[in-house]
Order: sequence, then structure tokens, then C-alpha cells
Amino acid sequence: EGAKLAVAEGCRNLVVTGARPLAATNCLNFASPERPEVMWAFSQVIDGIAEACQAFSTPITGGNVSFYNETEGQGVYPTPVVGLVGLVEDLKHVVTCGFKNPDEVILLLGETKEDLGGSEYLAYLHNQIIGHPPVLNLDYEKNVQQLCLKAINKGLVSSAHDISDGGLLIALAECCLAGQINNIIGATFELDLKSPAFVDNVSLAAALFGESPSRIILSVKESKLAAIEELAKEQGVISTVIGRTGGQEFIVKFNGQDAINEHVVELSKRWQKGLETLLESPIR
Repeated sequence: EGAKLAVAEGCRNLVVTGARPLAATNCLNFASPERPEVMWAFSQVIDGIAEACQAFSTPITGGNVSFYNETEGQGVYPTPVVGLVGLVEDLKHVVTCGFKNPDEVILLLGETKEDLGGSEYLAYLHNQIIGHPPVLNLDYEKNVQQLCLKAINKGLVSSAHDISDGGLLIALAECCLAGQINNIIGATFELDLKSPAFVDNVSLAAALFGESPSRIILSVKESKLAAIEELAKEQGVISTVIGRTGGQEFIVKFNGQDAINEHVVELSKRWQKGLETLLESPIR
């Protein structure tokens, strides 16, 4: 399942820029294949990549396999690295992830489920690498990607960003941080766990930090919202208004109260120290 997720995320990363995925490559890193569990994992990864690449029509053009990645008998986690290349049909329709204008609607494409297994949230905040990865519905993933690409090519989208490591909250913050330095665009996000964007009685932690696949954040002008919602219906994709751009703060509201209210500049300062902070942290 993790290998399929890697291919899907690579395709999603292309689609949110306005590119159509064309082909893939890979680098597969594993411990000793002489151990049955390692060889089993390797076989599962091959099957997962093949299934996903067939679904997205992205043939593998090349790659390599690295075995025996071990230190003092301790093997690395199964690590399939997937790279993809895509084609932008019209450079006028290239989109980036940073919010562009104030007073635009923030849309979430897709659903958020209780997907905390193997997440950055558990690893970073709880020092736990546990749980099952999210289950990927390839058909739904394709529908979400096709919806995003159609909306971009029709000129309906101001910005687009995929949701992956760290979940929804991190992706929204990245949209603020990726804006122009001389034109800071903040956002207010209304967290409503009863909205169609959140399913299966999802927990607050999973709503904010879960890594469910098949999700994309769009910012769009109010006048173009109806057109995107119509496209979403045609593709069978859930689209939910979750906020609005504006101001210079990153605000998350929950139960009518500000759960987070930080100036984008302050968030940027912390982000810029991310690598430094990581290198200063003890090795886990």
C-alpha cells in the first residue's frame, strides 16, 4: 500500500502545478534480501508500484535496487523512492502552492479519514512509528487529480497544493509560507469535523495531521467557485469550503474559538530554522 501511495503522491505533486504525469522512475532501498520478511516487503513494493503506474499510465522508464542497507544487523525501513515527470500543456496555466490574493475561497478536494498510521505526527510528537498506512482508492485518487487538472486548465485556480507529510494543517501553513515575501497572504481556516471533508468520526488529531491520500487544497476567486463545484460533481469528488485567504495571520478556528493565531512572518522564521532544529535534536 505504501508503494502505491508514493506513486500517487508523485502524480499529485505534478498535477497541482498543472502538469500531466507521463512516466516514473524509482530507487528501491532495502535490507538483506536473504531475510524472508525483507524479500516479502520488496515483492509487495514491486506489486504496489506496478499497480499504481498502470492506473496512472506512467510507465517505469528506469531505476535501481539497493539491498543490504544495514548497520550492525539493523536494516533500514523498506524505502521505495519514486520520481515522476510530467508535461505542462500550456505555460499560462502553471500554478504554484502559495496563496496569491486576499479574500479568496479555500477549497479542500477529497476526504480526511482517521489516517495517522506511519504519520509525521506520531513520529515527531510521540516518537512512534506504528500503525497501518492509509488505504488508497486508485479510482478516487485519479478523479481528484483529473478534477484539479481540469480546473487549472480552465483558469479557475489561483493556487493548488497537495496534502501529504504532516497532514492538512501543515499543508495550509505551507500555502501561507509560499506566498510572495512582499505580499504576505494569511488565511482563516474553519475546522468543522461535521463537514463532508471529515468522515468516520475522525479525531481532531487526524483532522489536522492525518495523512489521508487523494486530497488537494485550492484557492479560488469567489466568482469561480460554482464552476469548480460543478466539475467536482462530474468527477464524483467531495469539495468543501474550509476557509478564506486574507490578512497576514494563519488562523485556525475550532468551536468558534481561535485555536491557532500566528503571524505568517513568525511562522516563516520558525520554518527557516527547521533544519537547524532537526540537526540539534537527539538521534532517535
